[in-house]
Amino acid sequence: MAPVTANRLRWGALAWLLTLQFFVLETIAEFRYEGSYSRVDDVISDLGASGSAAHQLMNASFVVQAALILGGTLLLRPVLLRGAAQVAPVLLGVAAAGVLLVGVFPSDGNSLVHAIGAVAYLVGGGLGLIALAYAVRPRSEFLGTTLALLGLIGTAATVFFLTSVTEYLGEGGTERVAAYVLPLGLALAGATLWRIAGPGSADRPDRRAEREAARAEKAERDRERDAALEAAARRDVPARLDDDEIDDHWATPTRRPRD
Repeated sequence: MAPVTANRLRWGALAWLLTLQFFVLETIAEFRYEGSYSRVDDVISDLGASGSAAHQLMNASFVVQAALILGGTLLLRPVLLRGAAQVAPVLLGVAAAGVLLVGVFPSDGNSLVHAIGAVAYLVGGGLGLIALAYAVRPRSEFLGTTLALLGLIGTAATVFFLTSVTEYLGEGGTERVAAYVLPLGLALAGATLWRIAGPGSADRPDRRAEREAARAEKAERDRERDAALEAAARRDVPARLDDDEIDDHWATPTRRPRD
């Protein structure tokens, strides 16, 4: 794995953290929406349509989100491990391309390209988090497990949304479950990777390494103890044999002690 500089890690983590901007701008666009808007019943794309007072702001957020996802992925690529490090950037790149299309082509413009972008974002985001989970798990089991859970939730919600199984959470609510997991997961990953792989991380103990070292030390102590017991047992054997010879009245003449 190529080394990652402190600046590269810092900017990559910051890019993923800034994906949370989506929630801020979405809320602003919702408040400026003319008429009634429900996060349960109305989809996110409605905020970027021409009927929304803040549609330019919402679409700009989509475009910026694409740049933040892709930029953070490219910068943090050297930090990722295992074979999943090859898969996660591809899937996250698909998600970035998808949200870019969503922002450039609003739903009331080119609806087909907009729909393709939305599907690419939702599918790439959920599966990308699962791949990212395996790529960061060697560094942090907690982060890997959390990202895997978010990815599974997002993927399941994507399936429900695309198959119109939305009677429980509503169309907008189901879409948001599918869409929200990616910025949440990336922000968590960025902050965690910066903490465990950033400057000074070499001075911080690795819990997994500590556990492995403790197990190795215990195994070495057990081997030393067993070797000591075996050596002591070998030293005791001749003495026991001499005592047996003295007490053995049926011993052959060659083995009986002389008077």
